[in-house]
Amino acid sequence: MPDKNLVSVETQSELSLITGKKETRIFVKMYVEAVHSGLIADIGPERWQTLCVIAAFMDEKGECYPTQYAIAERLNVARETANRRIKSLCDYRWQGRAVVVKVQSRDHEKQTWDNVRYTILPISGLKMF
Repeated sequence: MPDKNLVSVETQSELSLITGKKETRIFVKMYVEAVHSGLIADIGPERWQTLCVIAAFMDEKGECYPTQYAIAERLNVARETANRRIKSLCDYRWQGRAVVVKVQSRDHEKQTWDNVRYTILPISGLKMF
């Protein structure tokens, strides 16, 4: 397991003294070591872009619930293309470990699917928060 961070996702909250509104921003930071370690080359442009979009929806636990349509809109692609990219990212392994896990549960009483939950995992060299 490397000692250096490769990628981190951080939040920053600001409170406007004028409006009293709180705004939270999410930042995805790529460290130079991500290039030198081979992560950026290995993950490829589509998975990297998809990871950044999904990370923009994260909460403090690394979980997020964006719809395929929301992801597609932010990627500027069709929903079907976004779905293919999400699958590719969820199948991707860095140093043998998953980066993102997708979980979809079913509400058996209503016979409907709940929103998909994506969890960005704190894998080797990827630091979340």
